[in-house]
Amino acid sequence: MMDRVPALDLADLDPEQAAAVRAPRGPVCVLAGAGTGKTRTITYRIAHLIAQGQVKADQVLAVTFTARAAGELRTRLRALGLGGEAAQVQARTFHAAALRQLKYFWPQIVGDVPWRLIDAKFPIVAQAAHRAGLSTATDSVRDLLSEIEWAKGSLIAPEDYVAAVAKQRRETPYEALRVADVYAGYEKLKATPDGLLLDFDDLLLHTAAALEDYPAVADEFRGRYRSFVVDEYQDVTPLQQRVLDAWLGDRDDLTVVGDANQTIYSFAGATPSYLLDFSRRFPEATVVRLERDYRSTPQVVSLANRVIGAARGRIAGTRLQLIGRRADGPEPVFAEYDDVPAEAAAVAEAIGRLIQAGTPAAEIAVLYRINAQSENYEQALTERGIPYQVRGGEGFFARAEVRQAVQALRQAASRDDLPDQSRSGNALVTLVRAALAPVGLTATEPAGAQARERWASLVALVRLTEELVGHDDRLDLTGLLRELAARAEARHPPTVQGVTLASLHAAKGLEWDAVFLVGLSDGTMPIAHVLADDGSVADAAALEEERRLLYVGVTRAREHLRLSWALARNEGGRRTRRRSRFLTGLVPDDSPASRIAAPPKAGNGVRPTCRVCAKPLIGTYATMLGRCRRCPAELDAELLAALRDWRAEKAEALRVREFVVFTDTTLTAIAEQLPADDAALAAIAGIGAKKIDQFGADVLAIVASRLRSTSQNRR
Repeated sequence: MMDRVPALDLADLDPEQAAAVRAPRGPVCVLAGAGTGKTRTITYRIAHLIAQGQVKADQVLAVTFTARAAGELRTRLRALGLGGEAAQVQARTFHAAALRQLKYFWPQIVGDVPWRLIDAKFPIVAQAAHRAGLSTATDSVRDLLSEIEWAKGSLIAPEDYVAAVAKQRRETPYEALRVADVYAGYEKLKATPDGLLLDFDDLLLHTAAALEDYPAVADEFRGRYRSFVVDEYQDVTPLQQRVLDAWLGDRDDLTVVGDANQTIYSFAGATPSYLLDFSRRFPEATVVRLERDYRSTPQVVSLANRVIGAARGRIAGTRLQLIGRRADGPEPVFAEYDDVPAEAAAVAEAIGRLIQAGTPAAEIAVLYRINAQSENYEQALTERGIPYQVRGGEGFFARAEVRQAVQALRQAASRDDLPDQSRSGNALVTLVRAALAPVGLTATEPAGAQARERWASLVALVRLTEELVGHDDRLDLTGLLRELAARAEARHPPTVQGVTLASLHAAKGLEWDAVFLVGLSDGTMPIAHVLADDGSVADAAALEEERRLLYVGVTRAREHLRLSWALARNEGGRRTRRRSRFLTGLVPDDSPASRIAAPPKAGNGVRPTCRVCAKPLIGTYATMLGRCRRCPAELDAELLAALRDWRAEKAEALRVREFVVFTDTTLTAIAEQLPADDAALAAIAGIGAKKIDQFGADVLAIVASRLRSTSQNRR
């Protein structure tokens, strides 16, 4: 049969990747370490099977862990020259695939009973909790919701919940019987007089049941899809595996890709057992190990290997020894700080240096264990005028400016006075820029936080267009709109410029040139609940998952990696924290963060001095104020009050939190130092050029007004 993809060249692959791609149809297990090109391998395997005529494009169902990964897979298939056939390959998450199938098969299995997908489970769980006599506080309901999701993902019904948690010794937010009552109540509340309400797990349950209980449905589905690919197989839940088994039936045309040592979602019911036992289920399976790391420098790879090298248990026995294939880079940096504000300030300063040296802000990430840690870093970056985005950009296509931009592109596509050549290739980029100009796209970045955020969204759409045209120079405006619609449905936004702030869990599947792993202290990494009160290990399995989470964080970095921790939570607080036990043996002896490091030599760096006593300043607060804590200073209380009133109005107008405008410490410094011009403002720590451009005139006017008022009163 004629090769449908003549541009496909397997010589571009390394020997292990090529072996996975060339493996015959049937069970294939690819054990792929971080940065070893697993997405590339999956893409080539799908394209190779289609090119060789072994399967039709519309017979392939590729299941990914996230909507972003599904979008990336489709983009890469297009880049390999599949053209229109790339669109026929179904690349979706488990839930998206199940939703599509259930909509089609529902009339055959249920009839005319109406149903709709729940937008938010929280109100229903809250109602069930109220009926069960439990708290409906936000944190309480979230805990109950997580338990219900874990139970459903683990195929545990309400009546089996108590026995299941007892067997697994699972910690529950309330007595297990009461959680089971809420679970049962939640399920009852979804049956309404107007029809059924289904959550995402219900999509999987109903899809599996349809294929298991209705032979005609199973025959139709299995006649349509013949070849299956599952990414991140180490993180499937029992419910997802049940759906996969229903899809397969008695067939074995299945390719799975995963790394058990990146299993980090056990709390949600995910288990690596299906990956670990794949060869037992399919004795004839082809197993390929990918260990050549093309993402990270040898220095980062070495640290990653040492982090996971200390792991214990069955999962650890399958670890891959990564081999760095990039050129040498800088050694990872370890740093210890007195307190979290000092750590955040130092990280922001280091990020500023990287950006100044040429690293794009979008290629830098700050990763932490829990979302609550982000605020200190938001504040520190804001004080230095460094743009950032908190991970969670799935709402990109819901932004007002993006909706307006897409509408503008639709209007442009409907015009009949545009020549054909302006609708495709590089001319498409020019057309998109012109269409977005009335929406707010300008040649230069505007002033004002809101205007810049709007502008950044529009620039992201232009850059996405450039990227897509680079893969397919025949892409026209109609094709671009189809791609945008698909990405909106799949919640696959383009990259917006700015430093990324994200939890380690949210960072899975992503990578950056520079990564800052922060807050690496015992009780945070590993998280406190895996430790006993005396610091010993309370849950060995959970501890190992925390270690794997750190491993995932390390492997997100391509070149620059910095690991840090603080000894106190608040400035001036008791230094009771200790660095993470996972860092034992990893901090070099010559690192300043090592306990046996030599004291710094005199003259290495100049500390800022107190404007009152001229002594070196110690601590973030003192540095911000420009004086020692104990040194006297005249504070104009009325000026401080006026500045705070102005800040509140400005924050409300910009729709941001007040500290984004200026922190309390910065306002205090202004009220003490009474700056009269931009130079005096710039001398205050935390006030950079962007802050002066944005707020300087207002602040100086308030200070000047207060000084005039004081002078008149003295007369």
